[in-house]
Amino acid sequence: MMKIHTPDSGRFSQLATTGPHVLGKTTVLLIAFSLCTSALAQEGDEEDDYAELDIIQVQAQDYVSTASQTATKTNAPLIEIPQSVTVISRDQIDQLHWTSLDQSVRYTAGATGENFGPDERYDWLTIRGFNPVQYIDGLQAPVGSVNNIGTDLYGFQAVDVLKGPASVLYGQSPPGGIVNMTSRRPESSYAAEIGLQAGSHDHKQINADVTGSVGNDVSGRFTALFRDRETQTDFTESQRIYIAPALTFDISADTELTLLSYYQQDNIDNQSTGFLPAQGTLLPNPHGQIPVSRNIGEPGLNFFDRTQYGVGYEFTHRFSDNFTMQQNVKYFDQEVESREIYGTGFEDMDGDGVPDDFRTVTRSDFPFNEEVDSFNIDTRGYFELSAGDVDHTLMVGLDHRQYSNQSESGFDAAPSIDIFDPEYGQAIDDPALFPFADQEQDQTGLYIQDQIRTGNMIITLGGRQDWLSSENEGVSTSESKLTYRAGINYLFDNGFAPYAQTATSFQPVPGVDVSGNAFDPSTGTQYEIGLKHDGARMGDNWRFFGSAAMYQIVQENVLTPDPDNPLFSVQAGEVEVSGFELEAVARYQQRLSFNASYSRTDSEVTESTGPDLGQRLPMVPKHKFSLLTDYTIQDGPLAGLGVNLGMRYLSATYGDPANEWQGDSVTLFDTTVRYDYDFWRFALNVSNLTDESYVARCSSAIDCFYGTERMVIGSVTRSF
Repeated sequence: MMKIHTPDSGRFSQLATTGPHVLGKTTVLLIAFSLCTSALAQEGDEEDDYAELDIIQVQAQDYVSTASQTATKTNAPLIEIPQSVTVISRDQIDQLHWTSLDQSVRYTAGATGENFGPDERYDWLTIRGFNPVQYIDGLQAPVGSVNNIGTDLYGFQAVDVLKGPASVLYGQSPPGGIVNMTSRRPESSYAAEIGLQAGSHDHKQINADVTGSVGNDVSGRFTALFRDRETQTDFTESQRIYIAPALTFDISADTELTLLSYYQQDNIDNQSTGFLPAQGTLLPNPHGQIPVSRNIGEPGLNFFDRTQYGVGYEFTHRFSDNFTMQQNVKYFDQEVESREIYGTGFEDMDGDGVPDDFRTVTRSDFPFNEEVDSFNIDTRGYFELSAGDVDHTLMVGLDHRQYSNQSESGFDAAPSIDIFDPEYGQAIDDPALFPFADQEQDQTGLYIQDQIRTGNMIITLGGRQDWLSSENEGVSTSESKLTYRAGINYLFDNGFAPYAQTATSFQPVPGVDVSGNAFDPSTGTQYEIGLKHDGARMGDNWRFFGSAAMYQIVQENVLTPDPDNPLFSVQAGEVEVSGFELEAVARYQQRLSFNASYSRTDSEVTESTGPDLGQRLPMVPKHKFSLLTDYTIQDGPLAGLGVNLGMRYLSATYGDPANEWQGDSVTLFDTTVRYDYDFWRFALNVSNLTDESYVARCSSAIDCFYGTERMVIGSVTRSF
């Protein structure tokens, strides 16, 4: 027998690593971890929290998720939700060392990430053809010029990918869906872990997580990470600090308060994100292939610095068996300072459309600073009601969000560079900065949802009224919008549950037309039918959840060029996306687990005055297939040895609206080999095992982006 006791209810999460030259920067994190561990260990000894286990390996006991709060704002089982939702658990995240939202959807149907290749700054995702908005603990993150904030995954318990319109619960959002990250919560039982990582591109990381009781009816958690690494692009160096303290107060049997916070700092020196010419990446070049590692920015001038934090609480009080109140509050702040000197295509001095020498690249200089802050509050009441054979879970909620975004930018030409033999260090003046955006926004939403149960049938009805006021560069607008969702599930005794659903969404459209009139919000409508299966009846050895869905989304009021005034736009566009998705995740006898998914996505711009009419949406693969299998030996001399192998296939996508530039289809493999002994885990993780070189996207002839090359990470984790 052996002892295993780790955070997150027994899961063996992995930690991280660092080298001697960065230990000074991590001293504060290690001291904090040591103090927390010491204090909690005393109480843990008294309560004998360590459990003797007969099983060698239990790292994936929560590998299969069967419930989600994101889709209904209740703890409804997935099988009762009339909408597609994928829950990516902590176990799955740890299994492949995922650190970003970009990576977390690699094995998710209907969703793609890394659409601009590897990026240390942001996560470039699509869900059912649209760019999702990021939420943290059910509240919209402080998104600014990009729909996400690049938060590290280590501080989060799960990622929920809600597919299809979500406005009925969350207000303004795209029709493809949202992603919600759930923070790690304090637990009353003591558990801790610390780990080190080292790998490709001088990757070094150390991270730690400790939780347990810190007093009478008070539990705490402290999660921390420090990472220092280079990237596949020459000279780019990235450092990240992440800390997330949390406290839970069990005030009474009916009242609980959890304080949640996080802080993240990113410093990226010499950052460059591609913008390579098509000739030499996607197309032939007489001088050969442009190296994947080529940086055509300016080392010493290019940088990206970001500081962000969130602080708030979740409060729950049960007034009676039939009535409960819950409130989520969070204040977010994000500040970005950046400068990027980037490529703008091969030099063409005679203007004949043919590069002069296929090696000299012109460049531009773009500094950009942004500050975003928001205050979010969401208050809900839950009523459990019955009338004869009909049971109701009625939810009534009111949320409010105050949002501010101020940014400035500059633009100037920069000296050209030889992309095959770059010489850096040319004199480049700092561009002048001018206001880029000055936006204030208030959103208030009143919503209601009723989950009606009668026999094996569950009917979900929801409606929401939003009031939105905005001021953007002195232009004030006020809008109101009603959205809804209606769905029905039928739960057969064998675990299968067919469902049908329709839902709507809305999203503000900034700007004005040629007459100075503000644009109306774009709207989306989805129809979806599907079948889900919960393997709870398959026996104690199995945990399984699978789903199949067919859907159609129509988005209206899409901006398209004004045919009479080319410098302006009109809302005459329409987009249609339809698809089929299959998804399954399973775990057998704590030995074997697998993830399988397939999605076919057909997208088309059905109405437009521009060149995108009749074309597919950018970065939406028609086919995506993935399979991941993991096995752990439980008996004999190799007990504790585990291995997994994953395969991902993405069909070719277009990088531009007019569909002139098609990237590569690609098949990628991932693997992990690990060994668990007593309180230790040793692991080797490899993504893109065969080191496939491919172009992730070409948006035009001058901005192409390579995909993520092979990454090897070794790790050692110690649990306490």
